[in-house]
Amino acid sequence: MLASFRIALYQPDIAGNTGTILRMAACLGVAVDIIEPAGFDLSDRNLKRAGMDYLEMAALTRHVDFDRFDAWRRAGKHRLLLLSTKAALPYTDFSYGDGDILLFGRESAGVPDSVHDLADARLLIPMPGGGRSLNLALASAMVAGEAMRQLN
Repeated sequence: MLASFRIALYQPDIAGNTGTILRMAACLGVAVDIIEPAGFDLSDRNLKRAGMDYLEMAALTRHVDFDRFDAWRRAGKHRLLLLSTKAALPYTDFSYGDGDILLFGRESAGVPDSVHDLADARLLIPMPGGGRSLNLALASAMVAGEAMRQLN
Protein backbone atom coordinates (compact mmCIF):
# COMPACT_ATOMS: atom_id res chain seq x y z
CA MET A 1 0.00 0.00 0.00
CA LEU A 2 1.36 3.41 -0.96
CA ALA A 3 1.60 6.26 1.53
CA SER A 4 -0.85 9.11 1.11
CA PHE A 5 1.91 11.58 0.14
CA ARG A 6 4.60 11.62 -2.55
CA ILE A 7 8.21 12.76 -2.88
CA ALA A 8 9.24 14.77 -5.94
CA LEU A 9 12.82 15.46 -6.97
CA TYR A 10 13.40 18.54 -9.11
CA GLN A 11 16.15 17.85 -11.65
CA PRO A 12 18.29 15.78 -9.27
CA ASP A 13 22.06 16.02 -9.79
CA ILE A 14 23.45 13.02 -7.93
CA ALA A 15 22.53 9.48 -8.92
CA GLY A 16 23.49 8.04 -5.53
CA ASN A 17 21.10 10.34 -3.67
CA THR A 18 18.26 9.54 -6.05
CA GLY A 19 18.93 5.81 -5.72
CA THR A 20 18.93 6.07 -1.94
CA ILE A 21 15.64 8.00 -1.99
CA LEU A 22 14.07 5.43 -4.32
CA ARG A 23 15.19 2.62 -2.00
CA MET A 24 13.77 4.42 1.06
CA ALA A 25 10.53 5.18 -0.79
CA ALA A 26 10.13 1.56 -1.91
CA CYS A 27 10.58 0.36 1.67
CA LEU A 28 8.13 2.93 3.07
CA GLY A 29 5.56 2.67 0.29
CA VAL A 30 6.03 6.26 -0.91
CA ALA A 31 5.68 7.16 -4.60
CA VAL A 32 8.46 9.25 -6.16
CA ASP A 33 8.26 11.73 -9.02
CA ILE A 34 11.41 12.71 -10.88
CA ILE A 35 11.16 16.01 -12.71
CA GLU A 36 13.62 15.95 -15.58
CA PRO A 37 16.11 16.71 -16.86
CA ALA A 38 18.20 14.89 -14.29
CA GLY A 39 21.92 15.55 -14.04
CA PHE A 40 22.62 11.90 -14.84
CA ASP A 41 21.26 9.11 -17.00
CA LEU A 42 18.51 7.33 -15.05
CA SER A 43 20.16 4.05 -16.02
CA ASP A 44 23.35 5.25 -14.28
CA ARG A 45 25.19 2.49 -12.39
CA ASN A 46 25.50 4.73 -9.31
CA LEU A 47 21.71 5.01 -9.19
CA LYS A 48 21.43 1.24 -9.39
CA ARG A 49 24.14 0.69 -6.77
CA ALA A 50 22.48 3.05 -4.27
CA GLY A 51 18.99 1.73 -4.98
CA MET A 52 20.11 -1.88 -5.08
CA ASP A 53 17.32 -4.29 -6.01
CA TYR A 54 14.70 -1.91 -4.58
CA LEU A 55 14.48 0.18 -7.76
CA GLU A 56 12.13 -2.36 -9.31
CA MET A 57 9.86 -2.05 -6.25
CA ALA A 58 9.79 1.76 -6.36
CA ALA A 59 6.63 3.54 -7.52
CA LEU A 60 8.43 5.96 -9.84
CA THR A 61 6.91 8.47 -12.25
CA ARG A 62 9.10 10.50 -14.57
CA HIS A 63 8.01 13.93 -15.81
CA VAL A 64 9.77 15.44 -18.83
CA ASP A 65 9.81 18.92 -17.28
CA PHE A 66 8.38 20.99 -14.44
CA ASP A 67 5.48 22.39 -16.49
CA ARG A 68 4.15 18.89 -17.22
CA PHE A 69 4.67 17.85 -13.60
CA ASP A 70 2.83 20.96 -12.39
CA ALA A 71 -0.09 20.36 -14.77
CA TRP A 72 -0.31 16.74 -13.57
CA ARG A 73 -0.22 17.68 -9.88
CA ARG A 74 -2.81 20.46 -10.33
CA ALA A 75 -5.14 18.08 -12.16
CA GLY A 76 -4.85 15.72 -9.18
CA LYS A 77 -5.32 18.58 -6.71
CA HIS A 78 -2.03 17.82 -4.93
CA ARG A 79 -0.54 20.47 -2.65
CA LEU A 80 3.08 21.25 -3.49
CA LEU A 81 5.25 21.51 -0.37
CA LEU A 82 8.71 22.84 -1.17
CA LEU A 83 11.58 22.09 1.20
CA SER A 84 13.93 25.04 1.05
CA THR A 85 16.72 26.68 3.00
CA LYS A 86 14.93 29.96 2.11
CA ALA A 87 11.75 28.97 3.97
CA ALA A 88 10.76 30.06 7.48
CA LEU A 89 8.24 27.42 8.61
CA PRO A 90 9.84 24.33 10.19
CA TYR A 91 8.69 21.09 8.56
CA THR A 92 7.68 19.76 11.99
CA ASP A 93 5.24 22.65 12.50
CA PHE A 94 3.27 21.93 9.32
CA SER A 95 0.09 19.83 9.03
CA TYR A 96 0.48 17.35 6.19
CA GLY A 97 -2.51 16.10 4.24
CA ASP A 98 -3.42 13.27 1.91
CA GLY A 99 -2.04 13.79 -1.56
CA ASP A 100 0.69 16.23 -0.55
CA ILE A 101 3.85 16.28 -2.64
CA LEU A 102 7.14 16.92 -0.84
CA LEU A 103 9.33 18.71 -3.40
CA PHE A 104 13.11 18.69 -3.03
CA GLY A 105 15.32 20.81 -5.30
CA ARG A 106 18.57 20.08 -7.07
CA GLU A 107 21.54 19.38 -4.86
CA SER A 108 23.53 22.09 -6.65
CA ALA A 109 20.95 24.86 -7.02
CA GLY A 110 17.60 24.10 -5.34
CA VAL A 111 14.68 25.27 -7.49
CA PRO A 112 14.20 28.49 -9.47
CA ASP A 113 12.11 31.35 -8.08
CA SER A 114 9.28 30.44 -10.46
CA VAL A 115 8.92 27.08 -8.68
CA HIS A 116 9.17 28.75 -5.25
CA ASP A 117 6.28 31.00 -6.28
CA LEU A 118 4.05 28.03 -7.21
CA ALA A 119 4.54 26.13 -3.95
CA ASP A 120 1.53 25.91 -1.65
CA ALA A 121 3.91 25.94 1.32
CA ARG A 122 7.64 26.38 1.81
CA LEU A 123 9.14 24.35 4.64
CA LEU A 124 12.49 24.46 6.37
CA ILE A 125 14.58 21.86 8.13
CA PRO A 126 16.09 23.95 10.95
CA MET A 127 19.85 23.61 11.28
CA PRO A 128 20.80 25.16 14.62
CA GLY A 129 24.34 23.81 14.19
CA GLY A 130 24.91 26.40 11.48
CA GLY A 131 25.24 24.15 8.45
CA ARG A 132 24.17 25.36 5.01
CA SER A 133 22.23 22.28 3.94
CA LEU A 134 21.72 18.56 4.50
CA ASN A 135 22.25 15.68 2.13
CA LEU A 136 19.19 15.34 -0.10
CA ALA A 137 18.49 11.70 0.81
CA LEU A 138 18.77 12.46 4.52
CA ALA A 139 16.51 15.52 4.23
CA SER A 140 13.87 13.56 2.32
CA ALA A 141 13.93 10.79 4.95
CA MET A 142 13.46 13.28 7.79
CA VAL A 143 10.49 15.00 6.19
CA ALA A 144 8.92 11.75 4.95
CA GLY A 145 9.16 10.41 8.49
CA GLU A 146 7.27 13.40 9.88
CA ALA A 147 4.61 13.19 7.15
CA MET A 148 4.18 9.46 7.87
CA ARG A 149 3.97 10.10 11.60
CA GLN A 150 1.16 12.59 11.07
CA LEU A 151 -0.76 10.73 8.34
CA ASN A 152 -0.35 7.09 9.28
